[in-house]
Amino acid sequence: MKTFKQPLTAKEEANCLNLLKTGDEAVRARAKELLIEHNLRLVAHIAKKYQNVDEEMEDMISIGTIGLIKAIDSFDAGKGKLSTYASRCIDNELLMFLRARKKTSREVSLYEPIGTDREGNEINLLDIIEQDQADVLDRMEVEDRLSRLSGLIHDTLSDREREIITLRYGLTNEYEITQREIGRKLGISRSYVSRIEKRALEKLRAAYETI
Repeated sequence: MKTFKQPLTAKEEANCLNLLKTGDEAVRARAKELLIEHNLRLVAHIAKKYQNVDEEMEDMISIGTIGLIKAIDSFDAGKGKLSTYASRCIDNELLMFLRARKKTSREVSLYEPIGTDREGNEINLLDIIEQDQADVLDRMEVEDRLSRLSGLIHDTLSDREREIITLRYGLTNEYEITQREIGRKLGISRSYVSRIEKRALEKLRAAYETI
């Protein structure tokens, strides 16, 4: 690994930081250059934490240097020591880079063939994931409709209508019973149950269409 310059003294660093704010364009550029050059050792030190990843160290140092430059551009004395603040920025830049590479690698691998279907066509992981997502979306849509229907039953129907619809379609215990059984249970005729059920369904249909 290349040799990096020694860190600036506290006085030299403070002077460079001051020149970044008060100097003309050329002076600010030179002060920034000095701060970068004399903090590359810090970048290399932090990049070494990731030496086990499948990336060239020089590339990691280059990415870390971007974090260092961002730190210098945004630093002020109220944020403590430059080295402490820069360390966080360098570390964050490296982590973002590695996460982005990992995501890209994962996306590419989704298209790798993992087998064939019954017709001999190649299938990949993305095909399976998209199929699973479709199933999930279908279930979510059904659950959403049932939730809205449950609200309409409560808000739209009378007590008698709600009771008959609940019994008829097994909305509480998932066990449907016939109109005749409902009639015997409520002490009314089967035909009366049929009329109430029909009226309730018409009210629910009309209410559902307005959602």
